[in-house]
Amino acid sequence: MRQPVRVGHRGAAGHAPENTLGAIQKGIALGVDFVEIDVRRTADGVLVALHDETVNRTTNGKGRVDRLSLRNVKKLDAENGEQIPTLAEVLEVSAGRVGLMLELKIEGMARQTVEAVRQTGFKDPVIYASFLHDELIQIRAADPEASLMVLFGRLPHTPVTRAKEYSPSHVGLRHDTVTRRLVEAFHRSNILVFVYTANSRRDILRALSLGVDGVISNFPERINTE
Repeated sequence: MRQPVRVGHRGAAGHAPENTLGAIQKGIALGVDFVEIDVRRTADGVLVALHDETVNRTTNGKGRVDRLSLRNVKKLDAENGEQIPTLAEVLEVSAGRVGLMLELKIEGMARQTVEAVRQTGFKDPVIYASFLHDELIQIRAADPEASLMVLFGRLPHTPVTRAKEYSPSHVGLRHDTVTRRLVEAFHRSNILVFVYTANSRRDILRALSLGVDGVISNFPERINTE
């Protein structure tokens, strides 16, 4: 069994506050190939790393991030002395150390995200991922060479055909929906299959036994073939 691509979910969310620089650094320390980071936008148009629409769950603040200025976002405690980082800060701490999987959480930010990566001169691999598949079209328009990951929650009736509409390099599937037959079908279309969010050794080993190419986990140190 070949070694899969190891992706730290929201940095390494099982070990440090999710989507923070500390979580990214922990993922790097654990030897991941990529860290996965969620991207949203503040009221004043700055891209930041945050999963939820609001800051309520992950910080000591309240409110929708798209109604908060960056200045106010930066005042919030994301636990352990961490802050919500900007995408620019994420790129800076990751450069030369790890690949990035950037999940776009809202519509209309694709070109800004590509431009942010381009402006920093980030040279490591980047995979742009989204459940908002039209955003991937905009990513492709902004960067014809971009690596794209179509994310599926509930599988559509014909997942391979649906994914191919966006000419992706990768597809991201829930770990409990993947089958060997489905993996093989994506492989025949030259699409790499990653699963999320597999945290237990049992779920990780099951996914690996089906031939997936990568695993996204809060505990990326558990992703191995031994």
